[in-house]
Amino acid sequence: MGSFLTKFNLSTLTSFGRNGGFVALDIGSSSIKMVETSIERGGYRVLSLGVLPVPLDAIQNNMVVNAKLVADTIRRLVQENRVKSTQVVSAVPGRAVIMKRIEMPMQEEAELDANIEFEANNVIPERMENVNLDYQVVNAIAGGSKLDVLLVAVKKEIVNSYTEAIEEAGLKPVIMDVDYFAMENMYEANYSTEPGGGMVGLIHIGARYTSVTLLNNGMSTFTGDLPFGGDDFSDSLKRELNLSSEGAETAKITGMVDGKKGFDIEAMLKPTSENLAEEIRRTVTLYGTVGTEEGDGLKAIYLSGGSAQTVGLRAMLEQQLVVPVRMAEPFRGFNVDKKIDRHFITEDAPAFAVGAGLSIRRPGDK
Repeated sequence: MGSFLTKFNLSTLTSFGRNGGFVALDIGSSSIKMVETSIERGGYRVLSLGVLPVPLDAIQNNMVVNAKLVADTIRRLVQENRVKSTQVVSAVPGRAVIMKRIEMPMQEEAELDANIEFEANNVIPERMENVNLDYQVVNAIAGGSKLDVLLVAVKKEIVNSYTEAIEEAGLKPVIMDVDYFAMENMYEANYSTEPGGGMVGLIHIGARYTSVTLLNNGMSTFTGDLPFGGDDFSDSLKRELNLSSEGAETAKITGMVDGKKGFDIEAMLKPTSENLAEEIRRTVTLYGTVGTEEGDGLKAIYLSGGSAQTVGLRAMLEQQLVVPVRMAEPFRGFNVDKKIDRHFITEDAPAFAVGAGLSIRRPGDK
């Protein structure tokens, strides 16, 4: 695993054997994606895969506000897909997390563990007793005399809102990760051997937010969210064509209404695609990763999320950022169990990018 993913658990919640059964739950504002994998000598194997919508307003402001409804959805998802694993790896939204980079003197891990909370008190704008705190040593700097450390903190009430829903579903929360880091994990598992290196962007389009992660030679240089997501595309079609929510969701991906091509859906969505592409371009430009004459700028973008396949969006992003935009393949480096619907995992794979990254996390990963 990449160096950014050796420690982030936001506290492992329980201690279990490394080889037990684990299931990943990507609990989003509009749906829950489930990925069950096993780790084999030759890599990873997808054992089960599923998705169900989350009842409206069950998750608000980055928290589970109706644990019963979310638990019922999780329980149904697990039962319908005959998941045997009971230990859960899940994540909190990155926008709910406080992240700070600090420098510390070079020291042994035991000493660092003892000192980290004191340092965090100086930069985390929350009382330490109210947050789950974790950290990662990113690199040695200043000729090896200092450590570049990333601190990660999230309010306990946010973590607890997710773990309580998981427990109410009859499962055991083991790791709570951060969706940004799950995306990096997914990239590392599938694309780390690609030649060339350099700067790449991971763009994940959720229902209400789009996350942007920039990696330079596998190391994160920026993570953030834009308040713009798949619902903006769907709402546009609902207004113009008087479609239901389900009809709009289908139309934005297929380009058809009721299975017919009577409308130019791509043209209708073009203003929304342009707005999102421009916001992403500004973010990329702000962090200095646009292409340069030396060729050390952004090399490619990997697009994922439930609305990644919105008609015309990928082409619009390529036009605005002037780099190749590829649809992410979260399972390209995985073996797939024969019971998995091949069409489903091929067509809907981009929606499972976070789930794929979570599914290969285990307690004690180093």
